[in-house]
Amino acid sequence: MQSIRTTFRSLSRSAVIVGTVLALGIAGCSTASDEATSTSDDVAVGGRLFSTADSATAALGSDAEPGQFPRTVVHPRGETTLEQQPQRVVVLDSGEIDQVLSLGVTPVGIASPKDASSQPAYLENQLADVQTVGTTSELNFEAIAALKPDLILDSKLRVDESYDQLAQIAPTVLSIRPGFPWKENFLLTADALGLECKAVEVLNEYQTHVDAVRETIDGSPEISLVRFMPGRTRLYGNLSFIGVILKDLGLSRPEIQNIDDLAVEISPENIADANGDWIFYSTYGKPSATEQDNILSNELWHNLPAVQEGHALEVNDESWFMGLGPLGANEVLNDIENILGS
Repeated sequence: MQSIRTTFRSLSRSAVIVGTVLALGIAGCSTASDEATSTSDDVAVGGRLFSTADSATAALGSDAEPGQFPRTVVHPRGETTLEQQPQRVVVLDSGEIDQVLSLGVTPVGIASPKDASSQPAYLENQLADVQTVGTTSELNFEAIAALKPDLILDSKLRVDESYDQLAQIAPTVLSIRPGFPWKENFLLTADALGLECKAVEVLNEYQTHVDAVRETIDGSPEISLVRFMPGRTRLYGNLSFIGVILKDLGLSRPEIQNIDDLAVEISPENIADANGDWIFYSTYGKPSATEQDNILSNELWHNLPAVQEGHALEVNDESWFMGLGPLGANEVLNDIENILGS
């Protein structure tokens, strides 16, 4: 029987009606799989398994009945058995934080983004009293252990080398990697929490939102995505969180960005490659550490038709590129409707 994860992905890519997804969700709400074996380098950008991370994640999870414990969850580092539904969850990356909050679960501990001073603003109110346990790149294992978690969530890409240490503290479930497999990651997180049916409801609500926003947009404007980062400037492709959202909306992309990859990197002198009907740009980290000011003040930027037409807008990096879950995705949809909707 085809897993709900694989089915949901194929349906959402094909823009099949929400009711079909809901019917499948009610019938199943969980899945079983074979163990995946790879290194974190394999699933990093450019790795041999990067482009198949969504389908590989769809094959992971539990074959327990929805909400039933004990259960065994299959993930990239093996199998993790959960004797009862987790109540004290520590979450170590922004995608998983968005995911658990989407499911109505407030974590007891979280890691902060490496180059950010705090959690994404769109999540701050829900995380006000949650303890920080280091950053995504420098975890505080003593602080994690002191919280006495009964579940730890992260991705193999982030904590492959630390998995054994984390698993000694509490049962640990990893996705393969953050980013474009965000829907599959969400379903895997829901499996670990025993909230499979709630996850299907959330994804159906997202698809309903997609359909409503699409109805407000005339035609299919070509959307260019530019992200200024320390040491690099990226144009984002289809295999990214925001790329999946744009594909769900059926919006077109410039040829250089219409690729099955995370992104392409460009130099300031090639910023003309960023043109589209609309350019949405953001900055990760401190703008002074990026090429943002250099590029935005450059004549090449100001000569772009989209810029001259007032169609180059700054967007929130935290939701558009770091959200990596349903709450962030719905924030992006709201922004797109406000900008492009009629």
